[in-house]
Formats: sequence, C-alpha cells, structure tokens
Amino acid sequence: MTITNPGTRSTTATGTVCTPLRAEWLALRDRLSADVVRTGRAAGVPREEPVLVAGLAGALTAELKPGDLVVASEVRRSRQARPPEVVPSHASALVAGELRRQLAGTGITVHHGPLVTTDRIVESADERRALAETGAIAVDTESALIVGREGRGIVVRAIVDNSEQPLLRPGMPLRGIRALASLRRAAPVIDAWAAATGEHELQLAGPRSFCAGVERAIEIVERGLERFGAPVYVRRQIVHNVHVVHDLERRGAIFVEEVEEVPEGSVVVLAAHGVAPEVRRRAAERQLQVVDATCPLVSKVHNEVRRFADRDSTVLLIGHPDHEEVVGTMGEAPEHVIVVADPDEAETVEVPDPTKVSYAMQTTLAVEEAEQTATVLQRRFPALAGPRKDDICYATSNRQHAVREIARKSDLVIVLGSQNSSNSKRLAEVSEGEGTAAVLVDDASEVELGWLAGVHRIGITAGASAPPALVNELVQNLSGLGPVTVTENGTLTEDVRFALPKEVSQA
Repeated sequence: MTITNPGTRSTTATGTVCTPLRAEWLALRDRLSADVVRTGRAAGVPREEPVLVAGLAGALTAELKPGDLVVASEVRRSRQARPPEVVPSHASALVAGELRRQLAGTGITVHHGPLVTTDRIVESADERRALAETGAIAVDTESALIVGREGRGIVVRAIVDNSEQPLLRPGMPLRGIRALASLRRAAPVIDAWAAATGEHELQLAGPRSFCAGVERAIEIVERGLERFGAPVYVRRQIVHNVHVVHDLERRGAIFVEEVEEVPEGSVVVLAAHGVAPEVRRRAAERQLQVVDATCPLVSKVHNEVRRFADRDSTVLLIGHPDHEEVVGTMGEAPEHVIVVADPDEAETVEVPDPTKVSYAMQTTLAVEEAEQTATVLQRRFPALAGPRKDDICYATSNRQHAVREIARKSDLVIVLGSQNSSNSKRLAEVSEGEGTAAVLVDDASEVELGWLAGVHRIGITAGASAPPALVNELVQNLSGLGPVTVTENGTLTEDVRFALPKEVSQA
C-alpha cells in the first residue's frame, strides 16, 4: 500500500533491538537494519523508548516446540517471596500478527501470551508446571530487566527447550541452532517494528462502532440464550463481524446457513440483514420458533418494496446484488424488483412500463454514490417514485460523514470491521475518496507494520457492526510504538433505541 497524502509528516523511528546473549546478537546483527545492541541482563537503552528484546526462551508446556516463536503479551518478573511484577506489551498484537503473516507456510508457529522472567534458569518440571499454571507460556532470565514500564517493550523469543526436551540434555545444540534460525527468520518483522516506532497523532471518528440495529440484534441472541437456553440457532451471521459471531458462539449460539440445518422445533434467530418471505415459510414448515432480529430500518425498506409492488410498479433496488440485505429485500417481490448497483447500471437499466417505476435503497451504501445512482434514475424515468424517507440508515450516514472529517486530517485511516461488512467497506472508500489511504481490518493483529512506517497522523473508525472494544485495543497497540496523542472528533450523539421482539422482551 502506498500512502500518498500530500500532508504526510514523517515520524522518526525510535525503536532499539536488544539481544541479551552474544549468540542472539550474532544471529541478528547482519540481518537487521535497526539499531541492535547486546545488553546482557542490564538495560542499555532509555527506558521510555520502544525496545524489542530478541533472543531465546524456554517453553513452559510441551505444546510449544523448539523453533517456535513467542511474542510476549505481557512480561512478568518472578522473584522468590515477592508478588510478580507485570508489565504489559501494548504493541504485541501488531508484532504477533505480522510474524504470523510473514512466516505462514514456513513451519514456524507463532505464539502470543505471557512470558515470565526468573532469576535463574528453570530446569525443574514441577517449577515449569507451576509457572504454566499462572497462564505464562515461556520463561527467560532477562526480558523483565530490559523492557520499560510504559508498555513500549516487545519481546520476541525463539523456543529452545520445553518440558519434554529440557535445556541441559542431549540434542540441545541442534535445538539451539533451530531456535536461532527461527529468530533470524523473524528479522524482517523486527525491522518493520523499528521503522513503525515513533510519535503518532490518532484521530478518532465520532460516531463509530455499534449502531442501534446491531445492538438490538446482539441483545436478541443474548436474551434468547437466557430465555431458551443453549443452543439457539442463528441463520447466517447475526451481524457481519467475526468477533461478534465468535463471542456468541462461545455463549452457545450455533450459526447455520439455512433453516433446513436447524433441528425441528428449535429456536432460530433471523439475522439483522433481513430475509425473504420464503425463508419464513420454510422455517414454519419445520415448526421452528422464529425470533426476528431484522433491523427495523431494513424492515422499512421491505415494506416500501411491498407497497410499490402492490401498485404493480417496477422497483429499482439500488444496492449490491450479492449482499444479504438485498437478497432478502428482493424476495419480497422478486417479479417486480431489479437491482441497480451503480450509476453506470442506472444508465442502461430498462423497465416494462416507465410510467410505473419506483426505487428503494440498501441501507448501508456509500451515500454519494447512491445519490448519484438515484439522480440518474430520476433523469431517465420522470415518473420515478421514491421512499417517503431516506433508506440509507442514520448510522451509515453519520459514520461516513465522520470518517470524511478525520480523513482530511490523517495520513492513513484504519477502519475496524470485517471484510463482508458493507458499511465498513464504504467507510474505507469514503476515506480514499478524500485522497487518504485506508485499510479495513478485523482488529489490531491485522494491521501491517509496513503501513505505519513514516506515518504520523492516523485516523481510526469502526463500522456499525464492529465492537467498540476493538478501537480501544488498536489505540493501545499503537501507543506501544511510542507516544501518542488521541483526539476525539465529532460531537454527534446517537440516542436511537429499537424495541426488542416480544419473544425475548420479557427474558
């Protein structure tokens, strides 16, 4: 990705790579462009600057194999007769994600979890087991003495031994060579981390993240689980976000593609994007207890299509033909609906009777392009009838306006949302329309370090189906690369609230 915003202001990289042992230093010194120093067990760099400790470690369980890499999510210092000191590693998800992408297919497994530093090498199986019971996954003797306390320390360690293959046993030299080779394979990512360090200005879009329709849909599943007990079946993704889906799966929701996969007589929730009447008919045939989580604003579009079709009007549905919302809306009157994707299609679409034509819109479209498409249709069909109120939902419009504002102040915009989320994709497109590069990621672990090199001003937003916690996690990860200033943009408050369906409203 090339960042070409003419307002870009470079940030000076400040990260230093520390290798405690000579063997670790020798393994990396010719592989890194970043500053690399041999520290021993004492820090040789300013504590407030970003530091990456690279070296070898022992695994606390047999699940981690020699040659695997560990990125510490936090560093704990364990000393006798004292509570462990815990220092977070704020940018660790960025580094772990980059390593997993870069090393995919190499046979090197990357683990992300707590690392503990002890005063001596841990050989005893019982002592390793005790440390593992605290949740730690690896152990060394230096990292906690080197990283600062501001959360700007990164630890990347290659496993040299585990509980089944202790350090001082036959085969150790070969395991050491393998571990150092893995460490050398990590060098490009370590360089990318160093290039991404420095000061950053973060511009947060407001409003962002969950809208009322998404909150309602999630609450419907949660209340369904409380009222009916697990499992509760959900047709398709309740909203288009992998984090929401995985969280509900952990609570007992089962997601299926079609109602035919749901056992007869079971509870099934229909997703927020809406369904065609045919789906409801098939659910009734299976005697399923249906709880409808369709967003009320989507239901409004369904009602409009039925109203227009009842007048024997051709409905030109502006939207993306493969999106679930459009598929469900078409199902209300398939013989009357023609999908129009963009202004180009609007120029060529034909209707049986130009005096009986109307239009409706998918609720999550890019506002400007949708308006352009409608304008073309109005020019071509003077009798065109439209909805009483705009179909594009308030949350979509608000978030697009907000991202436009931060794009003008940023060198890069990061949009949090899943790839199948229409409204999240539109946010990235709106930023690019302002001339600012944008990336769409599910969470901080998907942010590529190369995107951040030389970038000073970063805009952040989240699609209407993305959990708010993802924004906080991204801000925290970026703070691990150096000092950040965070600015909230926008004063608009969304206070829309939709009622729950009767099936779960008393849960």
